[in-house]
Amino acid sequence: MSVALGTTRPLPVRTTPVGDPGDLLASLPDTAPYAWVRNGEGLVGWGEAARVAVPPGPGRFAWARKWLSTVLGEAQVDDSVRTPGSGAVAFGSFTFDEDAHGSVLVVPRAVLARRGGRAWLTTIGESPLETFTPIRDPGRISYGDGSLSAPEWEHVVAQAAKRIREGELEKVVLARDLVATAERPIDVRLLLTRLARRYPECYTFSVAGLVGATPELLIRRTGQEIESLVLAGTTPRGTDRADDLARGAALLASAKDRHEHECAIASVRQTLAPLCSSLTTPDEPELLVLPNVQHLASHVTGRLADGASVLDVVAAMHPTAAVGGTPTHTAIQVIRELEGMDRAGYAGPVGWIDAHGDGEWGIALRSGLIQGRRARLFAGGGIMGDSDPAAELAEAQAKFRVMQYALEG
Repeated sequence: MSVALGTTRPLPVRTTPVGDPGDLLASLPDTAPYAWVRNGEGLVGWGEAARVAVPPGPGRFAWARKWLSTVLGEAQVDDSVRTPGSGAVAFGSFTFDEDAHGSVLVVPRAVLARRGGRAWLTTIGESPLETFTPIRDPGRISYGDGSLSAPEWEHVVAQAAKRIREGELEKVVLARDLVATAERPIDVRLLLTRLARRYPECYTFSVAGLVGATPELLIRRTGQEIESLVLAGTTPRGTDRADDLARGAALLASAKDRHEHECAIASVRQTLAPLCSSLTTPDEPELLVLPNVQHLASHVTGRLADGASVLDVVAAMHPTAAVGGTPTHTAIQVIRELEGMDRAGYAGPVGWIDAHGDGEWGIALRSGLIQGRRARLFAGGGIMGDSDPAAELAEAQAKFRVMQYALEG
């Protein structure tokens, strides 16, 4: 159901410890599952105690926080666990473009969670009665072009690289989409199970039809402590161990990829510094090796200077240079001009927040929008002045394989 500001009734929330639930994703019914899971830990939810479509515009995060304060802050809570993620929790997905419709916040009626050897169940009102049906296979999958064909997208990349060489901007991240159609309705639980099994180091998520496994942690807030994982600079995995090591070494040595990564780190540092009493960024990136690609990665940690919630930090950080470009305002305009599609929630913030302002939010990469038998898949990459359109297309194709694997197994 939708709940408007000023019209909510206090939610009756109860959180109790439970025994080890095993595979969290196996507990999900097939109706509107919500998930945020990494290495077997995290939260899954189902049902809707409250839901709202967040209005687009530059004030959308402030509006969302106000709505959350009303809905979660006035809840009648019985919480014997008292840890980040217990009590009332909202899952959320925000569109990449602040002017686009489609941002949503949902407070599930039930949330099952596990972290650090503890597990708990939160229910709102009476425990929701759900039918746990067997996971269904979608059958044969066929693919078609999204908004642009591969040659058209290569042309867009070439245009962007030319504008960068001419000095209009330093970097822009361009995305493309691919449409998948299944024989039968797509069961989100199957996608989540496959993604979590194949990419355990990623954050497997499901919020209002947006499903994926992102390696990029935008922000985690635990009390006043925050951390972020910045990824920028990518190469496909090698054909064997020697090729894999060579590709990783080349990525670390690549002037183009190192500059792209430095732009992303500088963007995060500039954004977080005013919010933090202390902030630590590494001098050198490391390699994050995933089953399909390798990334340049940097862990950023800090301590908040005041009572900012995780959503306040999300508002300050999005869009990062890693998913938008540098300088940000110019890059967003170039994306709007050249990309030729609505990204919806792709490359936007996705995650959860509790009533105390703690939470985890990632960037919705390696993802797709699922509706019935149709899935709209997304992938992209950072474009620099010396980017090769064919190489960028190959990188995007490698990133598509994450969701293709989830659909096909």
